[in-house]
Amino acid sequence: MPEPLILPQCRFSPKFVGKTRDNGAMKKVVIASGNAGKLREFSALLAPFDFEAIPQAQLGVTEAAEPHITFVENALVKARHASRATGLPALADDSGICAIALEGAPGVRSARYAGEPANDERNNEKLVAALKVHRDHRAFYYCALVFVTQVDDPHPLIATGEWHGEIVAPPRGNGGFGYDPYFYLQEYACTAAELSAEIKNRISHRGKAMQMLTAMLRSTTA
Repeated sequence: MPEPLILPQCRFSPKFVGKTRDNGAMKKVVIASGNAGKLREFSALLAPFDFEAIPQAQLGVTEAAEPHITFVENALVKARHASRATGLPALADDSGICAIALEGAPGVRSARYAGEPANDERNNEKLVAALKVHRDHRAFYYCALVFVTQVDDPHPLIATGEWHGEIVAPPRGNGGFGYDPYFYLQEYACTAAELSAEIKNRISHRGKAMQMLTAMLRSTTA
C-alpha cells in the first residue's frame, strides 16, 4: 500500500522565490517524463508561475531507474535525475493503480505489471484475472508529484492524490489510457475511460495532486 499523505512544511529556497525570470526569460523547468499527455498537463500547471516546461528528452536526458517500492521515492529519484543532468529545477511524477484485495498490487509496477514490454492490454488482463478469486474488486489510482529546485534540494515539494473506484470487466469506454476502461466509478456510473477529459482532469489522482502542487507553488512564489 502507498504511504499515507504527508504535506511538506518546507518552502522553496529564498534564492529561488520570486526569481522565476532570468534576464526577462521564463525560468526553465525540466519535466521528467516522456508521456505526451502528462507534458501537456504539466505545462499548463507551470505556466501561471512563469515556468517554461521542457521535456527531459529534448535535453538529452535518459529515463531514470525506478527501483523503489513507493511512488514518492520513485518520483523523487526521477526529479533528481533530471535536475542533475540539466542543472535545472525538475518536476516528476510516479503513479499507478492499487487493488485492495491484492495488497496494493500492481502498485509501482502498474506500467509493467504483465512484464516487458509494457502493454496496457496484457496488464489489464492480468489484473482482472488476479481479482477473479476475490470478492473485493475495489482499487484506487495513486499519484505522487515531486518538484525540486536543484538536484540536492533538501526540501522538495511533494503533492499526492488518490482516486477510488473498482475494477470491472468487460472494459467500457474509449478514452483515457492504462487501466481506465476497467476502472469503474460508482458516483458517475461509468468507467474512467467514459469520462470527458475535463471531468477526468478535475477528479483524477493526477488532477488532485496537481491541484495540491498548484497551491504549494502559489504559497511559495507569492
